Order: sequence, then C-alpha cells, then structure tokens
Amino acid sequence: MKVPRFSRKTLCIPYAVFLLFFVILPMLVILVYAFTDRNMGFSFGNFVKFFSDPTKLSTIVYSIVIALITTVACLLVAYPIAYILARSNMKKKHVILMLFVLPMWINFVLRVNAIRELFNWIGLLGQTNYFNTVFGMVYDFLPFMILPLYTTLMKIDNSLYEASADLGGNAFTAFTRITLPLSVPGIVSGVTMVFLPSMTNYVVSDMLGNSMVTIIGKFIYEYFGSDWHMGSMVALILLIVVFISTWLTGGFQSEENVRGANL
Repeated sequence: MKVPRFSRKTLCIPYAVFLLFFVILPMLVILVYAFTDRNMGFSFGNFVKFFSDPTKLSTIVYSIVIALITTVACLLVAYPIAYILARSNMKKKHVILMLFVLPMWINFVLRVNAIRELFNWIGLLGQTNYFNTVFGMVYDFLPFMILPLYTTLMKIDNSLYEASADLGGNAFTAFTRITLPLSVPGIVSGVTMVFLPSMTNYVVSDMLGNSMVTIIGKFIYEYFGSDWHMGSMVALILLIVVFISTWLTGGFQSEENVRGANL
C-alpha cells in the first residue's frame, strides 16, 4: 500500500480556510459597516460623529493611559520574578512558576469577583475606581508578562555570562550588556500581550470601577448592541491603534532580527 503523502500546500488548506472565514471575512464585514450608514451607503459620518465628541476622544486617551500603566506595572513586577526564576538554581522554581500561572486556570469572572469582594471588604470599592481597575488589570494579565520573559531568559546561553566574567565584567555589566538586550523579545511579547487586551477589557473596569471607568472596549460592546456601523468604526479605530502599537514595539520583527538589533 502506498502511504499518502501530504505536501505543504495541502497541509496549509485548513489554516487558509480558518483565516478566510474567521479573520478575513469578519474584517471585511467591519470595513463595510464602518464606512457605511444605516442605509448601507458609503459615508464617513461614523468617524465624524465619533471624533467630534470630546467624551469619546477622552475615552480613547483614558484607555491608552490605563493600558500603559497596567503594562508598566506588569513589567516592573514580572521582570524580577522571571529573572530570579530563570537564573536561579532553585529546585522548586517550576512549582513557583506554576503558582503564578495557576490563576489563569480559574474562570476570569470568578477571579474578578474575588478581587471585587476583597476591595469591598477593605472599603476601596467605589472610592478608588482607577486604582481598582489598574490593580485588576495587573492581577489578570501578570502571568502573560511572566511567561514570555521567563521563556526568553531561560534561553540565554550561560557561556555568555562566563565570557563576561573572564573579561572583567561585573554583575551589573552582565545584566545591561547580556541579559537585558537578549530579553527584549520576551519584553516585546509580554508588552503586546498585556497592552492590547488592557484597552478593551471593560469587564474589569465595570466590576472593579463600579462602571465609573469607561474604556474603548465598552463602546464596542454597547455599539454592537444597537448600531453595527458605529461599533465597526470603533473596532476599526482600535485595530489601527493595535497595529501602531505593535509596529512601535517591534512586534512585526522576527525574534532573530530583534536579537540581532540589540547585540
């Protein structure tokens, strides 16, 4: 019997079908609705209506600021944790890493409700809405920053540190000239995985901020319930912001190019 052989083109068919029906077609639908009015006529009215409202513009700014604060906080907390776990000789470091990842196995709504009850118990609920929102975001997305950093730091060759020590480099020099540059791909990956969802995670802002903190994801949710044209327009704006953010952080570069640019 002849063993069936599958070429690369054949193996790509399921992936191409998935991209067509779940990526390309939805994007085309968003584009069509974003640039049409209720009569399906071509129009820029959705954009004019949105950008002429100062409240909507301030919401975009608030969303970006909250996402930036969340990302910086996650990075400042996650980097030392990932560095210690990756560079230490602890026998149980995989267990410690699992403890940080363990909350991801629990339902998202349950985790946010737990934080809400905690804030309610200590009297912060309804008083520090922005702090509560950022805290909830950091709690939710911290594992997404730790994992890529840990994976990247684990890949660093120990011989580089030995060479640095032979050349008279101290611990600070090894960190600034070896560890930090080679961990840039993990930083970029972690920043992308935290910054982008933070702009749209309106569940955290609603539950922990008592619906007093509105981010752009809330607009998308509300508009798609009443007006697909405005909802598609806001989704397109968010897509542009995501594209610009990914481009600025070097997310479109391969890991080899990022490493080479920092060596």
